[in-house]
Amino acid sequence: MSDSRNGGMRRTLVGRVVSDKMQKTVVVRVDRRYQHPKYKKYVTHSTRYMAHDEAGQCRVGDHVVIIESRPLSRHKRWAVKEVQSRGLAE
Repeated sequence: MSDSRNGGMRRTLVGRVVSDKMQKTVVVRVDRRYQHPKYKKYVTHSTRYMAHDEAGQCRVGDHVVIIESRPLSRHKRWAVKEVQSRGLAE
């Protein structure tokens, strides 16, 4: 566990790589399910995050863990921590 002296707690999210066309950057889609307050139906909401991939190891379809980081560019505020599982090879 981190504390405020060495950067504080950084959020981690798990998602799927949907684009790897940029250099050192991947787009990760994170899905979350919640129950609609009125209709009680489960809704899947997805958010796309741009994440820094220094080694260029991620491919489309991979399940990855991303961690919050300092702003790296206009849209990048996340970095790839690890690849949990590989997607289907194309």
